[in-house]
Amino acid sequence: MSSFHILRSVRMSAVVRDRSVYLLDHWTRSNSQNLGSLSLRRWLHGSQIQRHGNVTRPDPGTGIKLHFKDSKGKLLKTIEANEGDDILSLAHEHDIDLEGACEGSVACSTCHVVLSPEHYDLLPEPSDDENDMLDMAFGLTDTSRLGCQVHVTREMDEMTATLPSATRNMFVDGKKPTHH
Repeated sequence: MSSFHILRSVRMSAVVRDRSVYLLDHWTRSNSQNLGSLSLRRWLHGSQIQRHGNVTRPDPGTGIKLHFKDSKGKLLKTIEANEGDDILSLAHEHDIDLEGACEGSVACSTCHVVLSPEHYDLLPEPSDDENDMLDMAFGLTDTSRLGCQVHVTREMDEMTATLPSATRNMFVDGKKPTHH
């Protein structure tokens, strides 16, 4: 004999008290005297809406300049960034071919960049996780960092980030992620 579950539909009621919305389903309302209504109430509260994708770019000439070069030293693009932006996000925003397969979670080395030595020294030491991923990077140098871990500061104005000639993507070589 096969077993099955009967799913019940839920009718919801809402009680608004002190700017909080308490949701009670039909079963909870009818059985609250037996089981204690406080333990069965589900409630939501209002909060400000978080808006994504409304990044404000600096006015021309006022931002932190960042130069992207290919592995042969050819200038790809010069962009202006805000303080706190990371190199991977900036590259994706400006259609620079920096992969970032793990989307900045420090689980790959596909956003590996080589920084100019004078700017590399301004950065904090890489974390152990970043060093582990850098060990797998193609074309590792003394000034290599993961683009997702480099956050731009005012002192980094005119910094150059050089893209390596290749990357090692454990997921699938040739896959180009799109910016969300």
